[in-house]
Amino acid sequence: MNTIPTIFNEKITPYTAVGVKERIASTGIAAVILNKPGYPVRSFFQDLEKSGFDNVISVESPSPHYEIEELSGRFPFVRFILPENEITLGEQINLAAQEIESPLFFVMRSDMKIIAGGTAKRMAERLIVNCEEKNDKPASRTIKRLCTIPLIMNSNYETLPTLITPMTQRKKIRTIFTEPGNEGDLSLYPFDGIGIYDRQRFINTGGFDTTLKHTHWQLMDFGFRSHLWGEEIALSLHLKLSYDGELPSENNTVEDSYKRFYLKNLAPVFRNDYAHLPLYRFPGFLCKSGDDFFTAWYEFKESRKWVKRNKYRWRCGADAVTGRWAVGE
Repeated sequence: MNTIPTIFNEKITPYTAVGVKERIASTGIAAVILNKPGYPVRSFFQDLEKSGFDNVISVESPSPHYEIEELSGRFPFVRFILPENEITLGEQINLAAQEIESPLFFVMRSDMKIIAGGTAKRMAERLIVNCEEKNDKPASRTIKRLCTIPLIMNSNYETLPTLITPMTQRKKIRTIFTEPGNEGDLSLYPFDGIGIYDRQRFINTGGFDTTLKHTHWQLMDFGFRSHLWGEEIALSLHLKLSYDGELPSENNTVEDSYKRFYLKNLAPVFRNDYAHLPLYRFPGFLCKSGDDFFTAWYEFKESRKWVKRNKYRWRCGADAVTGRWAVGE
């Protein structure tokens, strides 16, 4: 069993980068494209160039279906990332965040189009908050939240249910998908990883846990951890994207990745200003894990160390996170 990462991108996936980190603008926001085979990238890159993004990080498959060197010459503001092997959604976003210098980055897929939101500069401006300071000091600037998610439509411009709401049923956590309604609606995590991220906050929260190989539980872990640690993932109605391809489905099967998600997010107890994973949680975990004693104890012990290392980062417990949706906050 892999050890839980303690810092961002502690275990880096081997990859090759083609292209320089050339910036064609200074709006404060870069674009990250998760490429899907079969979709034209030339027109997509042209659209991104017109929008005025600082630069573009294009995360490819290990064997892309087009000539990377030729594209790199045509689009010098695009940096192509070619992982050595197939990697998960979270690993793709982590790698891209590592390559970016802008304070914000917008994760999209190559089968998407930006249909509302304005220029990259306008997108960034909506997410910048001016904070008043005392003693006649100039106002500081900060980003509004960890992740801002767009309203997503299909190719017929019908709004898709992409807000994720957590629910507890018979002591089990599950999620439901609802249609966006109001500006600032919360989502447990960004659907399909799509959204505008505050790069520094993303790194500070550890990004995606790459030891979780199941996409659903990787997203769940990122979202729950973010909300537990006082961050916000919320909707902007100003930002609209459309899918040209099929809407990706999510598989929430309970498997090995769920065990680590449970121990990191649901099992810790929050008291006053810190969290801990108490030993009395172990017998129940052992019974339900399906593992032998030593395997279960190793996983529990590793998670307990991780919680202890980050204990003062908690701002609430798991019940409080799910309660935000239950009371309509």
